[in-house]
Amino acid sequence: MTTHHPVKPAWTCGGCAGEWPCQTRHRELLAEYDKAPVLLALYLAAQLVDAAQDLAHVPAGHLHHRFLGWTR
Repeated sequence: MTTHHPVKPAWTCGGCAGEWPCQTRHRELLAEYDKAPVLLALYLAAQLVDAAQDLAHVPAGHLHHRFLGWTR
């Protein structure tokens, strides 16, 4: 079980205090969804929608890159 979960409403990482998803969580998610990249994208898109409500002051492009841009 990971300690790198989101701490809401700031969307920081519970494991390392960086922006969630942090680099460690990136690696964990890629391993967890290794055979299902579309499901990973759907999961992260749902997290993005949730985070956008809490982080309304953060530009949408930054949130997109933070939550989805690294999955390619």
